[in-house]
Amino acid sequence: MTGFARTSGEVDGYAWSWEARSVNGRNLDARIRLPNSFDGLEADLRTALTGRFARGHFSITLQTDRGAMAQSVRLNREVFDQIARIVQDLGTTPGTQPARLDGLLGLRGVLELAEPEETEDEKAKRGVALRASFDEALAALDAARREEGARIGKVLEAQIEEISELSARAAKAAAVRAGKMRERLADQVKTVLAETSAVPEERLAQELAFLVVKADVSEEIDRLNAHVESARELLSAGGAVGRRLDFLCQEFNREANTICSKAGDVDLTRIGLDLKVLIDRVREQVQNIE
Repeated sequence: MTGFARTSGEVDGYAWSWEARSVNGRNLDARIRLPNSFDGLEADLRTALTGRFARGHFSITLQTDRGAMAQSVRLNREVFDQIARIVQDLGTTPGTQPARLDGLLGLRGVLELAEPEETEDEKAKRGVALRASFDEALAALDAARREEGARIGKVLEAQIEEISELSARAAKAAAVRAGKMRERLADQVKTVLAETSAVPEERLAQELAFLVVKADVSEEIDRLNAHVESARELLSAGGAVGRRLDFLCQEFNREANTICSKAGDVDLTRIGLDLKVLIDRVREQVQNIE
């Protein structure tokens, strides 16, 4: 399911923000972007993510801002002394101008921004706040995904009811077809027996019974109804049911294919094709839930 959440926090002038996004996916995959000094958090964040979600593609980003924290400029004395010695050695070279202090200080590496010193307690305090803020982002993302899941669930419930209605129509069409088939076969038997006596009646009856059984779709319709009940139970139970519904779609499709292959009747074939189209629509929606 898709979703987006953003949380922010601040401790002693150190500010940050979490952004969490998710899109559909068959498995759980996470891409986590952290500042260099926070790489050690990644394993813990992944554990929290997999503990809450079952599947989807996730993108987690942490942005930090030390702007409110006091920073100081520090002279890298070692680098400055090296440059000063080089300037002194070149000072007598003809055609050279005397070095200016502002020029020396502007050279890369001479002046450095020094981060404020932090105690272990301060770091631990910030770490706890960061982690709590991340949990808030996951909770907000989960809420957004659940809201979308509820909307998709209603769509799926309506589609499952359509499958149930098509299954009932298929049962009626199959019953009508069976009656017509018996009449047609009875007429054909009379014709065959009238034209020849070479075929024993018992053998002919066996062959006709085989044809009737082969064309019977009652078992497929019974299995369709059973799958409909299973889908209803999964949707009412909630939770991470995407994979199980995906499997049910395969079972739905198998029964619809068999009905089409056995149909031998325009009405029943049309119902089987409508089932296949509807099942494809269900499968598309199922890919959007966890």
